Amino acid sequence: MKLNHQDMQRYKILWADDEIELLKPHIIFLEGKGIDIVPVTSGNDALDKCKSEFFDAIFLDENMPGMTGLETLSKIKSFRPTIPVVMITKSEEESIMEEAIGSKISDYLIKPINPNQILLSVKKILQNRTIVSEKTNTGYLQEFRNLNMAFSEKLSHEEWADVYKKLVFWDMQIQGTEGREMQEVMETQWIEANQTFSLFIKNNYESWLNDAGVDKPLLSHQVLEKKVLPLLEKNEPVFFILIDNLRYDQWKTLEPVITEDFYVNEESHYYSILPTTTEFARNALFAGLMPLEIEKKYPAVWSDDEGSRNQHEELLLNNFLERHKCKVKTSYHKVIHQQQGKSIVDQASSLIKQNVFNAVVFNFVDMLSHARSDMDVLKQLAPDESAYRSITSSWFNFSPLRDLLKILAAKGVQVVITTDHGTVRVNKAVKVIGDRETNTNLRYKEGKNLNYEESKDVFTVKKPARFFLPSKSLSTSYVFATMNAYFVYPNNYNHFANIYKDSFQHGGISMEEIIVPFVHLIPKK
Repeated sequence: MKLNHQDMQRYKILWADDEIELLKPHIIFLEGKGIDIVPVTSGNDALDKCKSEFFDAIFLDENMPGMTGLETLSKIKSFRPTIPVVMITKSEEESIMEEAIGSKISDYLIKPINPNQILLSVKKILQNRTIVSEKTNTGYLQEFRNLNMAFSEKLSHEEWADVYKKLVFWDMQIQGTEGREMQEVMETQWIEANQTFSLFIKNNYESWLNDAGVDKPLLSHQVLEKKVLPLLEKNEPVFFILIDNLRYDQWKTLEPVITEDFYVNEESHYYSILPTTTEFARNALFAGLMPLEIEKKYPAVWSDDEGSRNQHEELLLNNFLERHKCKVKTSYHKVIHQQQGKSIVDQASSLIKQNVFNAVVFNFVDMLSHARSDMDVLKQLAPDESAYRSITSSWFNFSPLRDLLKILAAKGVQVVITTDHGTVRVNKAVKVIGDRETNTNLRYKEGKNLNYEESKDVFTVKKPARFFLPSKSLSTSYVFATMNAYFVYPNNYNHFANIYKDSFQHGGISMEEIIVPFVHLIPKK
């Protein structure tokens, strides 16, 4: 990309070099590109200039007489800590490079240098975000048409996963650009994609569960058998970490930090079952069974109390391993509070020695989505997906989970990171009427004589058994909200519609809820 100095902001750069006169051609070249150079010949002169004037960047020669470049750098950073500094030196000594990098320089150039090297360094330091933003916007506009054409085709479940991952990629790229000019276009494309994806699920989900020979994705109840049991065959320790409610974009936010200690051996996905909630999807995952099968096999687990259905995951997991004749020592832990997480970190070494398979559920992301619905301050902190990802990243960086992963990497333990379902930001209220036994979830309703607005925003299941869903009576049906819809009762409709608008919910049908990450990590050590 060419730098048009007539249109760009003029930059002012201090250049300290005891041979500055020999660099006159370089200075003339840069000034012709719209960069004003203030030359000095010593570290002391550089300090004086920095104290009396403001600069956008500083070029420092390391081998100046008197005060060296590194000494000058240290003094400048003491009162101008954020100013970008480029170190220029004849030396290629590793120790000098390391000291300069440790002092947080922005770039490192080795003499002899040419004017284009300097120009490139200026672009990288001072125009990086603008150049990246323009490149991102251009790239997305080129991809926009391809994605829109894909929505109109009859995609397979694998192709839909590819579309979703591409949308996540561009969404994260656009969120990092200046001005976010493409954000509105991106949001419109998300809506169209989810509308078509919802139709895809309506047309295919029942067939995946009942018809042999059809092309179908990996589903929640197949994850342990297909993905995890093969890892246990070598009888080497595996930590299975389930982060409740973790979307694919949130995984991509955590990935750069996690891969400081691990290689990604496999990054794939699976499709969460319906409803995309903890009591259905997570129980199915640990049991290796669909909810209707769990109810029949373990009736005490599937009680009428929604809240108590999540209390038996360890039992379901142990029974799953027993059914598959997997006789490895196993542990199960659920982390809801910080102290529980710290306890797992403290036990990590002994868990590795005692067990082959250690399953740990971290509930923070799910708690965050619920708390955001109830606390206005969290809505302010996380008004959209980008901010929601940022809070997830902030939690992870200071969480026991990161401490645990560092220990596992140091001990050479392989790790699986996955989730039970994702979540979607909702903003379209749909009226529903049910009796007092109807469940409280905003993205799906289960009950008798459900009354609701018939629309493309709703998927109705009148024969739950075909979807392997339990029924309280012969007249029980399920309805699922699709895209960005959520259910609200007519009583005090406007009040509750406003409370939950723009909240993150799960239980229904959207790419964000259904297509979820599965990652296998190998320690770098």
